[in-house]
Amino acid sequence: MRETVTAFSRHLEDGGLDALLAEFYGEEALPVQRQRYQALLHRMERCELAGRAVLVSVPGRTELGGNHTDHNHGVVLAAGVHFDCLALAVSVDEPRIRVRSEGFADEIEVSLDDLEPRPEERERPVALVRGVAHALRAAGYAVGGFDACVSGGVPMGVGLSSSAAFEVCLGRILSELRNGGRIDPVTLARCGQAAENIHFGKPCGLMDQLACACQGVVSIDFADPGNPAVRNVDFDFEGSGYRLAVVDTGGSHADLTPDYAAIPEEMRRAARVLGREYARGLTVDDVLAAAPRLRREAGDRAVLRLLHFIEESDRAAAEAEALDRGDMAGFLDLVRASGDSSWRLLQNCFSPSQPLAQPIPLALTLSERFLGGDGAWRIQGGGFAGTIQAYVPADRFEAYRAFMEGVFGPRSVLPLHIRRPGREVVFRRDAREGG
Repeated sequence: MRETVTAFSRHLEDGGLDALLAEFYGEEALPVQRQRYQALLHRMERCELAGRAVLVSVPGRTELGGNHTDHNHGVVLAAGVHFDCLALAVSVDEPRIRVRSEGFADEIEVSLDDLEPRPEERERPVALVRGVAHALRAAGYAVGGFDACVSGGVPMGVGLSSSAAFEVCLGRILSELRNGGRIDPVTLARCGQAAENIHFGKPCGLMDQLACACQGVVSIDFADPGNPAVRNVDFDFEGSGYRLAVVDTGGSHADLTPDYAAIPEEMRRAARVLGREYARGLTVDDVLAAAPRLRREAGDRAVLRLLHFIEESDRAAAEAEALDRGDMAGFLDLVRASGDSSWRLLQNCFSPSQPLAQPIPLALTLSERFLGGDGAWRIQGGGFAGTIQAYVPADRFEAYRAFMEGVFGPRSVLPLHIRRPGREVVFRRDAREGG
């Protein structure tokens, strides 16, 4: 193993991986990413291990369309991004998983003889390791021991799904080391979601894990949530003339759980008035015809949120079609409409419990004023705090970044590169190859 890692390190140093790294992260990031990969290889090289080895990269994700539609069986448009979870793993004979993560002093170790949820591990990374292994074994796949070094490159707290990337990364390692790489992306996503729901204790949907596992731009239809329809949308944002970025407004997600929980609950409450358990399948005409009853039995905000769901789900499907056609102008029109709907109808741009803290509306307003209609801006992810998303003309991007960082602080603007699918395995070594 040591000889193999040393040879791969030389290959990296000689520029043998430059084309792949440029594709993943952009030309400007080559020096930093070479150093990052070398650091990961060096950490594993010091471990005297033998066995199958794999180096995998799993992207974080950004939601492009379909704000708060997945939980009511709607359509979402999402994409894997260049920020990734990178891991080098080697199989071991012992029935245990050991994970060393960059930046964390404590090592995670999980016995494969006991994968049941542990209450004391809730909301800790060890719960995700145990949970992914448990879910894959329950799904009928082989689960065996491995040692892994992880470099978590997905920024936390900015809506790019660092936890989902980590979950899918663990599943990808087990797929490659123990199952011949045959575990499909949807299964990897489901097992990651199960780990987060059951072991970690967070009731998340499936969209984050699916976008991380499938990579590229993906349109996801949750009409049948047990078997979501996922298709890749082939569009090159890099050649569109626009730069995609998220702006971290610095708002805290603390104490916002009731705000998040109210959205799907209110949509479903209004849907039940119309005889449905979920909002999928209702039309705007259905809502308008029943508006007096809906107001009385579900409340005004529930009616507005139901209208948002119906139109936003259709809009996410239309956005995918616009990208299929190469219609960037039409896509940006839909993005602006999505942002407006989230602000007016969904009402997830600030918390009513904290009316003086409105960084998201401020960031959206500043983007609109700066761009003057050339580009698009919308809420990113769950809302109430956190980040917005902006599409900025490439020739104005640096000026936009300087303007927004002058308000929200240095490095608050994070440019995103959309990750293309199919390159999740960077390096693979079978045990029989020696070393």
